[in-house]
Amino acid sequence: MGFPQPERWASVLRRSLVTSVAVVVVLLLAACGSQLDPQTVANAGGQQGGDGALNADAGLGGDTGAGPAGDAGAGPGGTGGPGGTGGTGSTGGTGDGSGSTGGTGGSNGGKGGATGGAKAASCDGFKNQTGVTDDKIVIANASDISGPVPGIFEATQQAVRAYVEFFNSQGDVCGRKLEVLNLDSRADAGADQQAYAKACDEAFAAVGSMSAFDSGGAGVAQGCGLPDIRAVATSSERGSCSTCFATYATQPDLVPDSYAKWFLKEYPDAAAHVGVLYINAGAAPENVKYQSDVWERAGWGVDYVQGIDVAEFNFAPYVQQLKDKGIKMVIYTGPYQNTVKLQQAMQQQGYDPDVYMQDPTIYDGRYVSQAGSLADNVFVYSTTDLFENKSNPEMQTYLSWLQQVKPGAIPNYYGLYAWSAARLFVEKAIALGGKLSRSTMIAELKKTSGWTGNGLHVPQNVGGRTTSPCTSVIKYSGGSWHKVSPGSYMCGHVVKAN
Repeated sequence: MGFPQPERWASVLRRSLVTSVAVVVVLLLAACGSQLDPQTVANAGGQQGGDGALNADAGLGGDTGAGPAGDAGAGPGGTGGPGGTGGTGSTGGTGDGSGSTGGTGGSNGGKGGATGGAKAASCDGFKNQTGVTDDKIVIANASDISGPVPGIFEATQQAVRAYVEFFNSQGDVCGRKLEVLNLDSRADAGADQQAYAKACDEAFAAVGSMSAFDSGGAGVAQGCGLPDIRAVATSSERGSCSTCFATYATQPDLVPDSYAKWFLKEYPDAAAHVGVLYINAGAAPENVKYQSDVWERAGWGVDYVQGIDVAEFNFAPYVQQLKDKGIKMVIYTGPYQNTVKLQQAMQQQGYDPDVYMQDPTIYDGRYVSQAGSLADNVFVYSTTDLFENKSNPEMQTYLSWLQQVKPGAIPNYYGLYAWSAARLFVEKAIALGGKLSRSTMIAELKKTSGWTGNGLHVPQNVGGRTTSPCTSVIKYSGGSWHKVSPGSYMCGHVVKAN
């Protein structure tokens, strides 16, 4: 698919702040490895493997949305679009707002519908509570919208808004429509805390949030018992919050090895001479240490590991080191703006490694636009399906409704996981019916594993908060991204790093 032209970033003077904010999230990505479809992985039971490895199916049992996407036909104005009747429970006329007995949901209850085929529970006993009135359920989204990088995670709010519009066009939860309370965490822990204090008071749950400094609101969310279904959790505080979950579940010292094994098989000479560059900030040094350990145990030869200061924009000396050390495979961890600078320095010095690989932060139309021909033959390890995959109904539904709420919006993996979080919330709410409360929602989330967002991404152990063993490898060539690894995803071992 084509991407709209990006807007310019704030200014050159802000770039060091841009980098320091973006790198926090960049370092959270994980990947995985063997050729299994998500359904196969999700239906398997897990066993502890040798050498600190978890088998491919570990923690991925369960059937929560783990199958392939169904027939969506749900884009604005398309089949299964707005309207229709459903077995919705009516809102009660009593003082407590209790709903009458009846099913929840809407006209399209299949896998591709807004309720995801979740079996609707009775609305009998439904009660109004914080964020819930006779006619609406308020969900909050607290993401970095302003701050040093304006709009850095705006995609997550756009995605949640898109899913809410999608759902409201088809049904309701016991007679109540969804409403989004948009909050700005401003890439600041204090602002995140303030946002979650407001969410605690005014919303039933938080859905699809994303902040580079999300530690501030963790204690607040847990303290008020707020269900917090994030796109990604970026701090250890958020990871340990008992009411907080993420549809992109990760644990830094658990690293999947299969994409490493794929490169070892496909590019053995390059994998024997690997150089790793990263932005030297936050958790980067520790994460690179974990990754390098697992890569070497998978058979790579990691010959050069070097951090680059946040304020450094001269990449020439680092490129010279790559050349001097005979590095044939370069891995970079950092924001896509600096990726382009590194690639420009490589081009200026006539350095062309056999393999250049990065995480999904560069699977973004803005990177391709800025990089131009430098993007050719770049590899990315990914945990999501391709935006370009027109045969994935859920992906097309996400893209269609995203354009409905924000024409010209650029999809990215943050937004994709936020859409997935909104779907997860809806499916759990529909299944709980009259038993819906903050505590029952949290209890259901703790049981959730094998979650794929209806085929958008690899199976995620949301409740267990552990890294998925599944990934794919994609490559940019001929003006578009293509999957080059076998199968839907490769799912092998998740290795505990030393």
